[in-house]
Amino acid sequence: MAAEPIPRATAIVVGDDPARWAALGFAVGADAVTVGGVRIILADGPPGLRELRLRGLRAEHPDGLPLTSAGGAPDAADPVHPNGALAVDHVVALTDDATRTSAALESAGLPLRRIRRPPESPAIQAFHPAATLVLEVVEADGRAPWLWGLVVVVADLDATAEALGDRLGAVKDAVQPGRRIATVRREAGLSTPLALMTPRG
Repeated sequence: MAAEPIPRATAIVVGDDPARWAALGFAVGADAVTVGGVRIILADGPPGLRELRLRGLRAEHPDGLPLTSAGGAPDAADPVHPNGALAVDHVVALTDDATRTSAALESAGLPLRRIRRPPESPAIQAFHPAATLVLEVVEADGRAPWLWGLVVVVADLDATAEALGDRLGAVKDAVQPGRRIATVRREAGLSTPLALMTPRG
């Protein structure tokens, strides 16, 4: 019997001003950024990372996370981004109980690929692939599950860092061996944490 396909992330809804993403070198069209087949919708209303939409999701709002079912429309074509953006690497979700949240995600069709625990990492981290990206669940005290931030892969992180100047923090080694990462500074005015990262090896 063939295994069911893994749900595919198709869109992320962020309450942000499109002009702020354009200032970071993203090609913005119709108040959205498409990167790696994932449409980042820059919407009016409450700030922050508000929703992750997936095609083939078995159950919506697993453990209260704002994961919803997407329609069957074909993936949007990527424009060329001045900052070299290639893909959404991962979306980070915080939870008060990573074991409970991961179990709910597995029931919704998102398999658990790996889990890291202290002392390997500062906190429990669980990784659930969603075809176009990975949903990273991080255990943090005292708050119900919520979508926290995202990481985008760029072709040349050093060139992007030079172009963005003081809008981007220092480039440093990432947790993933052989990769590097830099975080967009708060002064850039985004409502959700965003980091830029080198491609996967």
